[in-house]
Amino acid sequence: MKIYCLTPFFKRIFALAILLTVVLPRFAQSEEIGSVDTKFKILGANHKIVIEAFDDPEINNVTCYLSRAKTGGIKGSLGLAEDTADAAISCHQVGPIDVPENIKAGKTEGETVFKQRTSLIFKKLQVNRFYDQKRNALVYLAYSDKVVEGSPKNALSAVPIMPWH
Repeated sequence: MKIYCLTPFFKRIFALAILLTVVLPRFAQSEEIGSVDTKFKILGANHKIVIEAFDDPEINNVTCYLSRAKTGGIKGSLGLAEDTADAAISCHQVGPIDVPENIKAGKTEGETVFKQRTSLIFKKLQVNRFYDQKRNALVYLAYSDKVVEGSPKNALSAVPIMPWH
């Protein structure tokens, strides 16, 4: 029986991987609900609008539905295309909501709850959550950013926190 030991290099890589899973912020994972084709492509997938759902990772009973453009063709099929900044969002209360105190204290720039890559490296679609204490509502902002220049295109959805029976 051979006993393998990790070299110092692989030990460092392994330690870094564990550290990143602990330190990195937790973002919601989406599930695809459906899609519609918007433009036929002879080679590769068609351009489409994809509808996804995700639950707020820190606030139980809030579900957001996100529609976004997805580029097709050969580049899109290989994951090399850059999707447009077009997106829409609709968030809803699906059960009783209890807002944690750390969120009630809130940041004015919001907290990122969802992030998805929309190009090979530099572009992301993000959803930030804000708490409107005066109106007792959660506000979700969807926008696209790029390392150098983002887009002013955005979408907004508000969830008034209501009693649940």
